[in-house]
Amino acid sequence: MKVYADNAATTRISEVAKKEMLLCMDKFYGNPSSLHTVGQEAAEKLFEARKIIADCLNADIKDIYFTSGGSEADNQAIISAAEAGKLKGKKHIVSTAFEHHAVLHTLKRLETQGFDVTYLDVHRNGIVAAEEVEQAIREDTALVTVMYANNEIGTIQPIREIGELCRKKGILFHTDAVQAAGHIKIDVQEDNIDMLSISAHKFHGPKGVGVLYARKGVRLFNIIEGGAQERGKRAGTENLPAICGMAAAFLEACENREKNAKKVSRLRDLLIEHLSKIPHSILNGDRYNRLPGTVNFCFEGIEGESLLLLLDARGIAASSGSACTSGSLDPSHVLLALGLPHEVAHGSLRLSIGEYNTEEEIQHIIQTVPEIIGYLRNMSPVWEELEKGERKHVI
Repeated sequence: MKVYADNAATTRISEVAKKEMLLCMDKFYGNPSSLHTVGQEAAEKLFEARKIIADCLNADIKDIYFTSGGSEADNQAIISAAEAGKLKGKKHIVSTAFEHHAVLHTLKRLETQGFDVTYLDVHRNGIVAAEEVEQAIREDTALVTVMYANNEIGTIQPIREIGELCRKKGILFHTDAVQAAGHIKIDVQEDNIDMLSISAHKFHGPKGVGVLYARKGVRLFNIIEGGAQERGKRAGTENLPAICGMAAAFLEACENREKNAKKVSRLRDLLIEHLSKIPHSILNGDRYNRLPGTVNFCFEGIEGESLLLLLDARGIAASSGSACTSGSLDPSHVLLALGLPHEVAHGSLRLSIGEYNTEEEIQHIIQTVPEIIGYLRNMSPVWEELEKGERKHVI
């Protein structure tokens, strides 16, 4: 049996997205900036896609900017806020220690340019407290950036509360909503969000396209120069098939969000219930305040890489964390931020499921994971020392 359980890394493109993309390739191949009829027909499709995205986020259509994905949107949002803050003498940013690397690496670069960044610790439950964000804010704070839901452990952050306190203090608030979009409700008005990033391939859209939402009044600084596309804020001829495919996928995801969440949450809880029975295992992040489809466990005495390879041999595609850092041998920065020791963080498994998964597939995972854990532990000299009491168990 083949089981795809790595939807947090990317999702299979939906039929509605595929159909819309083919339609654009066939009939709307013009450049939306061209004045002739073919170009203006493409421009109408571009407007239609922008409106769909805006409506799904409860945003103004003029506040939607198309990008190449979540990483570009994160970069532009953070750099824009930093540059705007610098002009006012504000060079302090508040974030968390377990953001996606598109955020963390951008912040690290800004630190080399004289910005001061406060990285808030996250608690063992994987949730940053709004009160701690408030305490970190200073007179010279230009931006608060906190992800909507974590990409490795799936915990959902108190975005509305953080946004509200930032709004009261007149500080820009950005959230990386790449993992959340299409899976939980997002309302940029009610959530008090100034800037937000999403990526199509996380909700059954195509890769290489995303959105930056920037509220009216937020000054954007260009990171790609060239033409006047996206109201002069993001140069480059628009990838209309990808944009329209994203809009179709996002609309479908939002319309079916509650139904899908109910199904996926039940399968997720089934995984948690059974994998929790494995001795010396731990669920990472809050048990309930998490995305419908994301489960992350650590198993003491094993290496995550070996677990993934053996799962793949049994037909199960999973990960040990973010796909963006899967080539690294270092333990996940997210798990380390939770306070887990290196040796435990190395033995992590992320299973991210979606509405295409079946209960039969989940049962296959439930049966297979304990077998492989047992096999790996029997081979491990570290596990032997733990069992003999020569070394203390951590979990």
